[in-house]
Amino acid sequence: MFLPILKTYQTKQTLTQEDTVAFLAALIDAIRPKDPSDIEEATHAIQALCFTLSQCEEYATLLRNAILSMIQEKKSVSLFADSGIQTNHGFFAELFRRISHRILPDVVDPQYLKDAFGLVFNQNTDVEWVCEVEDQVWADLFETLQFTQADAALKTKAKRQLVDAIQVLSYRLSASGLDPDLIKNHESLENYASPFITQNADLIKCLADEIITQTDISHIHVMLDQCQAVTEKVRKSCEYTGTSIQLTSLTQRIHQQISRLRLLFNILTDVAPIQSTDPNEPVLVSSASAKIVPLFKSLVEAECEKNSISGHWRQNMELMAIRVTENAGRTGEHYIAENRAQYYALLKSAMGAGLIITCMAIFKIFIMAAHLPTLTETILISLNYGLGFVIIHILHFTVATKQPAMTAATIASSIGENGSKIKSLDKLVKIVSQTTSSQTSAVLGNVIVIIPCAILVDMAVQYTTGHHFITPEKANALLKSNDPLQSGAVFYGAVAGVCLFLAGLIAGFHDNLSAFNKIPERIGALRWLKKCLGERRLQSVADYIKDNLGALAGNFYFGCLLGITSGLGIMLGLPLDIRHVTFVSAFFGFSITALDYQITNYMFVVGILGIVLVATANLLTSFFLALYVAMKSRKVRFEQWRIFTKTLLSRLNQHPDEFFLPPKQ
Repeated sequence: MFLPILKTYQTKQTLTQEDTVAFLAALIDAIRPKDPSDIEEATHAIQALCFTLSQCEEYATLLRNAILSMIQEKKSVSLFADSGIQTNHGFFAELFRRISHRILPDVVDPQYLKDAFGLVFNQNTDVEWVCEVEDQVWADLFETLQFTQADAALKTKAKRQLVDAIQVLSYRLSASGLDPDLIKNHESLENYASPFITQNADLIKCLADEIITQTDISHIHVMLDQCQAVTEKVRKSCEYTGTSIQLTSLTQRIHQQISRLRLLFNILTDVAPIQSTDPNEPVLVSSASAKIVPLFKSLVEAECEKNSISGHWRQNMELMAIRVTENAGRTGEHYIAENRAQYYALLKSAMGAGLIITCMAIFKIFIMAAHLPTLTETILISLNYGLGFVIIHILHFTVATKQPAMTAATIASSIGENGSKIKSLDKLVKIVSQTTSSQTSAVLGNVIVIIPCAILVDMAVQYTTGHHFITPEKANALLKSNDPLQSGAVFYGAVAGVCLFLAGLIAGFHDNLSAFNKIPERIGALRWLKKCLGERRLQSVADYIKDNLGALAGNFYFGCLLGITSGLGIMLGLPLDIRHVTFVSAFFGFSITALDYQITNYMFVVGILGIVLVATANLLTSFFLALYVAMKSRKVRFEQWRIFTKTLLSRLNQHPDEFFLPPKQ
């Protein structure tokens, strides 16, 4: 299938730039499988091309010269130094660029190798089969081309393009290392020689030499290792000092620049003369073809996803998710009871929250009974929810459904980063069992207080006024709206779970914001506030904000999300509403007393079932969304789900009590 293509272009005396691109594109079209996921077909096609080239040296020479001439005739720096490297554009600027280019593609400039590369790999699905084909198969193809036997002039010009790309990347890496945000988080860069500056000076000197020694190669890699170490240290310190989108994007870009610089330098050292200054020092000999493969795959991936909106969203979300979940994870540790003492303390805390939530339910009924304009009603209900949850936090009480968004990050922290295996499977199962028992206790603590309190409130109102707190008609409407069999109560419970999940992210975001911008320290430095409160009280306020800003913001915005979601459904006429287990429980208590306890067994069973199912929808939705983001932030490819599930079920079978009641010690 390759012979007709090779013969067609072999008959031409000279190949123009257009012919070269068309020739390479035709070969890729012949290799490309019909189904991008059919790796076996692509592998066989590449092996068939290798066999054809090995049988006829003229064909191998034709393809080799076509590749080298395209590299040396076109401007290749943009391909080697830009493709696959995150830009310093803002999130929305890059998003709008990708959207506009999807609608109206950019004009192809034949002078640039980047554009020619895009014409060769012109299908967005190419990344699927190119990257999945084994490295050795691609290495065998490059080895068959025998680049070492190419024309000296072509090799020299192609090498010059490689050197230019390395220099550009080195200069950009130096500039990244001098960024004020990076220096702010690693002050030693101001006091000592920066490895980002040193690597550039040493690399430029190394490239200027006609002969590169093995010592030079080792030294360059050491300098790049130091740049990598500084960046990693800054990244880890951000877990405590907070970060910004700009700093997180910067550290990611530095990692990509270092990785690309290594790939290009490794290829260059295989095509440039190398000698050892020490006769006893072995010269590293490796296949240049094998070193080309990682660069080749990364360039294909970058070209196929250059206008991918989902790829841009995924990359940026992964950049920030780790910062958010780290803060939420440390908060989540306080929501997990490890023993009976902590379990009962959590139960008491949840019971205290039940009293506040009963008052919030009363205020909501008053607001709805006033029949205010929809927007006004939405704002008042949002404030009722938000301020109520803030008061609960200030009083150190616990709302059951606030747990999952926090505890999911704690669970994810027991999983290794970057797709590594689970650190300890037993530890992960233990945390899941502790989380389950803790959430069960919090739900029980809320519900067993809210229902009796609602009944007592109605009895008090009836005793003082002679009528129930709500009318029988309202009671029937509330029971019907929370009926999981005849209404969308469970679905609306899942909607509330999404709000819970978002509130967890908001809490982590504000904790990060507080740490990065040093908000507590800046508040403590306010002179006018120090005169009003005094130095000691102001310091107490600053310390409280440091520890609680995220939690306060998360609670307030959670309430606002609940209120706005319901109001939005009414204003837009959409079947959109929320159900929260605590308010469902309160309305159930008000309803059974308003009907003078004259409810059927069916109504009672369905009412209890509604509470259980809404609680389950609240907890599971927020938990799995938060766990997904927490795992996504660590780029986890969790390949041990089957083993984990088997271990979890075995633990549940052997010690079921642990999932409902933690051990005494």
